[in-house]
Amino acid sequence: MRFCYRINFKTLIFLMLLQGAALLLFCNWYYQLGSADSAPPDRKVHVLLLSSWRSGSSFMGQVFSQHPSVFYLMEPAWHVWSQIRKSGSRTLRMAVRDLMRSLYQCDFSVMDAYMSDKRKASSSFFLWYQSRALCSPPLCGFTPFGQISNTDQCQKECNGRPFEMVEKACKIYSHVVFKETRFFELESLHPLLKDPNLDLRIIHLIRDPRAVYRSREQSALDLKMDNAIVLEHKNVTAAEENYEVMQEICRSHIRINQSATQNPPPFLRGRYKLVRYEDVTRNPLQEVQDIYEFVGLEMTDEMAAWINNMTRPKGKVKVQNAFQINSRDAVQVSQAWRTTLPHNKVKRVQEVCKEAMSLLHYKTVDSEKEQKRLDIDLYRPGKPKGFAWAPAKPPDKGSK
Repeated sequence: MRFCYRINFKTLIFLMLLQGAALLLFCNWYYQLGSADSAPPDRKVHVLLLSSWRSGSSFMGQVFSQHPSVFYLMEPAWHVWSQIRKSGSRTLRMAVRDLMRSLYQCDFSVMDAYMSDKRKASSSFFLWYQSRALCSPPLCGFTPFGQISNTDQCQKECNGRPFEMVEKACKIYSHVVFKETRFFELESLHPLLKDPNLDLRIIHLIRDPRAVYRSREQSALDLKMDNAIVLEHKNVTAAEENYEVMQEICRSHIRINQSATQNPPPFLRGRYKLVRYEDVTRNPLQEVQDIYEFVGLEMTDEMAAWINNMTRPKGKVKVQNAFQINSRDAVQVSQAWRTTLPHNKVKRVQEVCKEAMSLLHYKTVDSEKEQKRLDIDLYRPGKPKGFAWAPAKPPDKGSK
């Protein structure tokens, strides 16, 4: 009996150890499963992709949106402008700023002022399907974590998910990124840059004004509301409207760049990075790698393959609408204005954007012949004078 007792005691010890190991495995599994409802332990990084319409910002937004560590929204300020469209951009900038502050902290109750309660859902956001996070758990199981999202399929599969789940989704990610085209200076963003609860980085994306003008002509109807607000509802002829808007956009690029690089306030230093769309088209992987390093993201194999496919595709792709993101030869897209935009329009854009083009290193063309000679490089290398930044520290390991 004594021998039998020793055997049972050892068996009991073994079973207790086995039970403890099983309990540890279960707790680890439960923690990973429950992480979709809790914030990461690390401090979030907040990124503003600041640009203007038709400047390659939709593609650059996807460079962030498709990254597995990013919660992304496309132009949340659209909701402010569309609801208060009789005001001008100067009047609306504080409302936009306050909206962004709340959303960066994953507080979506602020949207009550701009969305109908009866119809409010995850798909109520402007072009919501451009956000991989809104097509992924815990909102929708269509796009598993780490996979590239298909926007067309997401729009079909993930429409109308509960709005309260958006806030839970936002809290999962280490980076919250918004693409925005409705800021025309940096001063209204100073409170966000000084807010101790935010770690805001600004990516200032610019593009050749002549290419922007050509693209705006092709998307004229989509931009009517925004044009009126940008111009403070000033009466201008249809022929002059686009040039007036381009002038405001170019002036805003000068204001933003100079306030960030010419004796900036201490809270802005190391928070601003200028990116030229043309540089991205020529060397997409390196440029995106630099952007990721600035905001503390790692380049994944999946993202590198996606970027390469989107900027160096095989075959021709037809674009269906102004906000569609397709695989297209990025260099050809950036140069298309040179063979399609009439020279008299090129000259006019160069006139209204002369100072900005000089500051941002875009060469002018003096004749139609020079314009159409694609062997002449119009994009001078280098950054504007005074441009400098300190790379951001990546977040601690453990967050998505």
